[in-house]
Amino acid sequence: METTTRQPGIRVPLIDEEHAQGRTAELYEKIKQVTGLPFVPDMFRLTSTNPRLLEVVLAGYGGVFGDGALARQTKELISAWTSKLNGCPYCVGTHSWFLSEFGGSDELLDAVENATTAEELPVDERTMPLMQLVTKVSTGAYKITDADWEKAAAAGWSDAELLEAVFTASLFAFINRLVDSTGLGSSVDRSRVARQGDA
Repeated sequence: METTTRQPGIRVPLIDEEHAQGRTAELYEKIKQVTGLPFVPDMFRLTSTNPRLLEVVLAGYGGVFGDGALARQTKELISAWTSKLNGCPYCVGTHSWFLSEFGGSDELLDAVENATTAEELPVDERTMPLMQLVTKVSTGAYKITDADWEKAAAAGWSDAELLEAVFTASLFAFINRLVDSTGLGSSVDRSRVARQGDA
C-alpha cells in the first residue's frame, strides 16, 4: 500500500520513495533520470500524492534542464538567481549546488547568495543583459519592454536562447511559490541536493 509521511513544517503529505507505487513510482524513476540524482528531491515529492500534478512539475523541469539552446551553467544561474529574488532559500541552495557542478565559480556562487541586483553579479558583458531581463521576469514581468528584449538580443542571445531564459525564470517563479507555500522552502537546510557536499 502507498503510504505517506508528514515532515515537520511541510504542509502536504509526501510519498517516500520506498513506498511509491504505480504511476508515482514510474515518475520517481524518471525524476532520478532527469536530475541525475540517486534520490527524488523533495520539491518533486510535494505533488507525489497527485501524479497528474507531479507529471506537470517533471515536464517543466525536464523541458528546462534537458538539452536546449542555453548552456546548463546559464540555466542554473538563472534558476538560482530567480530563486534568490523570489526569496526561496531551498531553491537557491539546490541550484547553487548544481551551478557549482556545472562550472560556476565561487565568486559567482557568493554573488548569487549576497547580491541584491543583477548588476552585482560577476558575469560578462554578453550575460549581463540576459540576467537583467530574467530579473525583470521575477520582479515585475509586466515591466519588460521591447528595449529590454532588444538589449539582450543585441548582446548576442538568439530568440531560442531568450525564450528558454524567460521560460526558466518563469518556471522557477512557479516552483519557488510551490515550495514556499507548502513550507519546504523555508530553509536551505531542507535541500538534500545542497547538502550532498557535506561531510
